[in-house]
Amino acid sequence: MNTYKTIKSTTTAEFRDRGSKFLAYTYPLNHADELKTHIQTLKKEHPKAVHHCYAYRIGIDGQQFRANDDGEPSGSAGRPILGQIDSAGLTNVLVVVVRYFGGTLLGVPGLINAYKNVTTDALALCEVVEKNIEYTLGLSFDYTIMNEVMTVLKQYEVSILKQDMQLFCEYTIGIPLIHKEACLQRLADIYGLTIVDG
Repeated sequence: MNTYKTIKSTTTAEFRDRGSKFLAYTYPLNHADELKTHIQTLKKEHPKAVHHCYAYRIGIDGQQFRANDDGEPSGSAGRPILGQIDSAGLTNVLVVVVRYFGGTLLGVPGLINAYKNVTTDALALCEVVEKNIEYTLGLSFDYTIMNEVMTVLKQYEVSILKQDMQLFCEYTIGIPLIHKEACLQRLADIYGLTIVDG
């Protein structure tokens, strides 16, 4: 397995049940620390909403995930949201569902149904993209060999995840697994380049 599926951009969907309104927001998510920003933005946009439930899955091993019910009965919101992310075969995805209470209790089955449906609708609107699974690596080099390094990175479709240009160029890169060996070999041949394992 050299690729994974994720979403390209944010989408929104709405679901109503007995007066309650559920708004689902999808986000591409690369790091769990991005979550806080999205939640804070939605809380500002929807200050009168009673719940901001969410779920995310990050990474290709399936180990990094979270499901949060935000005050709804246990397992009635976060789990159904996560279930839909998994059913769609996606990763690096966050779905936040904002709920406005309509005065009628929906019960656990009603809540599960609402959170599941609105998430399904929002994910159906997403443009799904297939990305290369990448091997992360650090590079440190002098400006004088920048062109040589960039030529190799471009040739092997390497992603530049982070760059810091001070006295030296410090890069964090992602090499597609299919190019890993060949790319590492070429980088090792560059005089003056220091490779730091991810």
